[in-house]
Amino acid sequence: MSSSSPQGPATDALPCAASPEAEPRSLRLEDWLTVIVMAALALITFANVLVRYFTNSSFAWTEEISVFLMIALALIAGSAAVARDQHIRIEYFAEGGSALRSKRLSMLGAATVALLFGVIAVLSVRVVWDDYRFGETSPGIGVPQWWYSIWLPVFSALITARAVGLFIRRSRTAEAPKDAQP
Repeated sequence: MSSSSPQGPATDALPCAASPEAEPRSLRLEDWLTVIVMAALALITFANVLVRYFTNSSFAWTEEISVFLMIALALIAGSAAVARDQHIRIEYFAEGGSALRSKRLSMLGAATVALLFGVIAVLSVRVVWDDYRFGETSPGIGVPQWWYSIWLPVFSALITARAVGLFIRRSRTAEAPKDAQP
């Protein structure tokens, strides 16, 4: 089974999006975090299933930890998707038209993602501060709520950094065809 991506006008126009050699080496961070979070989710869920099967009761903390891990997983995977330029977009507009148009739309998308998650990172710092200041505790196991909410600005800042990096890479590839000689 081959894992190579299909070649066509869209993948030829954006060589960095599909080639593993062109993606940042630092994506190993997101890849390993994804593996660790998925393994933790599987172990927690499996342990809860076993306990529920043998004792007809379940661990109370598993749901709260699982929800947190699923949110963290979504943000980590979102960061990797942005860095690889594989985030959600409308393919009709993103891949239609000329290569220059596709690159400009990719740059616009990266800038928009950077702006959105930059705003989320800044605003969520206030949420973390309020959770800490007012001593909010989680509903399931009663730990400080900021233990969970601190990760939203951290992962949002990571996504912002990845989007800025993608924007920079796209702006460099957008200038390359002008200087290239046939």
